[in-house]
Amino acid sequence: MTDYDDGFGSSDDYAEGRRGGWSVEPTVGELQLDERSALRRVAGLSTELTDITEVEYRQLRLERVVLVGVWTEGSAAQAEASMAELAALAETAGSQVLDALIQRRDKPDPATYIGSGKADELRAVVLDTGADTVICDGELTPAQLTALEKVVKVKVIDRTALILDIFAQHATSREGKAQVSLAQMEYMLPRLRGWGESMSRQAGGRAGSNGGVGLRGPGETKIETDRRRIRERMAKLRREIREMKTARDTKRSRRSSSGIPAIAIVGYTNAGKSSLMNALTGAGILVQDALFATLDPTTRRAALDDGREVVFTDTVGFVRHLPTQLVEAFRSTLEEVTGADLLLHVVDGSDALPEQQIKAVREVITEVLREQGEGSGPPELLVVNKIDALDATQLAHLRAQLPGAVFVSARTGRGIDRLRERLAEILGGLDVEVSVLLPYTRGDLLARIHSDGRIISSSHEEGGTRVRARVPRALAPTLSQYAHASTVGSADAAGPSH
Repeated sequence: MTDYDDGFGSSDDYAEGRRGGWSVEPTVGELQLDERSALRRVAGLSTELTDITEVEYRQLRLERVVLVGVWTEGSAAQAEASMAELAALAETAGSQVLDALIQRRDKPDPATYIGSGKADELRAVVLDTGADTVICDGELTPAQLTALEKVVKVKVIDRTALILDIFAQHATSREGKAQVSLAQMEYMLPRLRGWGESMSRQAGGRAGSNGGVGLRGPGETKIETDRRRIRERMAKLRREIREMKTARDTKRSRRSSSGIPAIAIVGYTNAGKSSLMNALTGAGILVQDALFATLDPTTRRAALDDGREVVFTDTVGFVRHLPTQLVEAFRSTLEEVTGADLLLHVVDGSDALPEQQIKAVREVITEVLREQGEGSGPPELLVVNKIDALDATQLAHLRAQLPGAVFVSARTGRGIDRLRERLAEILGGLDVEVSVLLPYTRGDLLARIHSDGRIISSSHEEGGTRVRARVPRALAPTLSQYAHASTVGSADAAGPSH
């Protein structure tokens, strides 16, 4: 993983500034970064996650780990990139990566994921390194987890559990925490188990045993009790998320009715979306060189160079093989993407395989659109970030590979002005032309046309102000009742690639 300085300073910079006699208040993002850093895991100490019940023994302990992957398709470079990403995920979760193994197979072994011979080799690596956890680069079935643990004699988790652990550490809002909890429970439910026979104990029995009167009969086993409690908790969380979704929808509809274009910043995790958001709006949101640093969407209003106001929304990053539980749980967050007027698709230019990042992001967006019954989504503008980490040859190769993209560095500010110009061009192409006769009592609508649109001609008549203008598409329905020989249509200007 390429080191990347966010370019917005750290809390140490502010402390030094105060000592130097000048005062600068830290942003919300910097305070969040300090808080997150203070909660980093320490090797050798217990850092177990709080689980659903006291009898669930499969809590995560991620201090010293060995990675293992199965290479079933693609090139060797893609397999190595996938393992490098797994290592970055493990480090983000607070682990120390000791070693990594890759096995070439047609498909994962149905019993132990990597086969019995490789499992014995993995056991030897665990003994040599002193690792306490094995992380597999894929989603394992409950049977595979059990079988592999019996061979390696240490905790085994898969890629999905690792990502869920990172989300649990980084969620800050009430909705984000509820979404993560729901995803964790959906993942854990079929994998719930304990040691020995602790989960097969029954609460029934003859009088005088297990509680006597009121607790007779076969009863339910301990694992059945835990599964029932999890399902009840999941149902409660789904209700809470639906209620929070209603509030989010209300805010979104209010923004839509205002006629201000909405731009959703999407992209692969750690591509620099939050840094770009800060560069465009000065939002001061959390920036960290870590995967899934942003989980809670942040919305900020800003003005482009032509004076047009727009709303930017920073969204959760995507990743290859994003767990289905997370896509489901974060559906209300992903709706910010489908409801936008434009997608600002940020790509990490310093990544070894940027085209794979682009493909992974588009797959998730297509899946969300399909499940919501949407056809084609919003138009998309590719933005290649971190060009300050590239040499001239790499940059020229990317420009040839992605001809419609805008190349920027959110850290240095290079290319940001060109991006603003391109956004103004695209949003101008999404405007519609209207011709209206506004009564003199609707000065508010005239003010909105001036602030959000572009006046072509205007004149004062007896019945009101006659205006011909280009306005955002969202504002046109509000003006339609005052239309006079209106011409409503899309601009001929070329929009962004989709």
